[in-house]
Amino acid sequence: MAAKRTRAERAGISREQVLDAALAFADRDGLAALSMRKLGAELGVEAMTLYHYVPNKDALLDGMVERVMSQADAGFADGPWSTALADYARALRKALLAHPGALPLVATRPAVTPATLRTAERGLAMLVQAGFELGPALDALNSLTLFVVAHANSEARIGPVNEAGDPGSVDFLKTLDEQEFPLIIRAAKTGVGTDDQARFEYAIAALIRGFGC
Repeated sequence: MAAKRTRAERAGISREQVLDAALAFADRDGLAALSMRKLGAELGVEAMTLYHYVPNKDALLDGMVERVMSQADAGFADGPWSTALADYARALRKALLAHPGALPLVATRPAVTPATLRTAERGLAMLVQAGFELGPALDALNSLTLFVVAHANSEARIGPVNEAGDPGSVDFLKTLDEQEFPLIIRAAKTGVGTDDQARFEYAIAALIRGFGC
């Protein structure tokens, strides 16, 4: 006689599908609105079914962080450590901007799941093998990660600085007193320093150069 399938097995979903659905929900409706009941409804199952994959709400939130960080793990490819760190930073920024609803989680929750810790371990191993002492390797990886999360959060929350009508927009800056703020007005009129991607690349290059000193 075939073994009786569990409720979760009968539902035909996976842990990855649960986490992806939670990310999509948070991106659409906000993290505060997320509940196991609402997530179950999104997936067409009862909330109790989800507990087969995540034992509680905290485990769900940790899993969402894991899912985002797993996309940055691919950045630790073969090659010089400086190239690998830059690729990791770019992959993390891309993942965070794709899931702005998860940004508060990544910014505030520690890496606790095995998969998330494996990402950190891979980065540390790469740096130690490249000649870093463990302490500086941790400092480099943590500071780069914190910068990427903060930069992505700023991009997601503030939006383009040239969006008309917003405080800090190009249109707003052009109304400033040219005698008092000549350089800021010149930047607003020429568009220099307003590209998020260019600013990000400039900053990670500076950080990574500093790590090698």
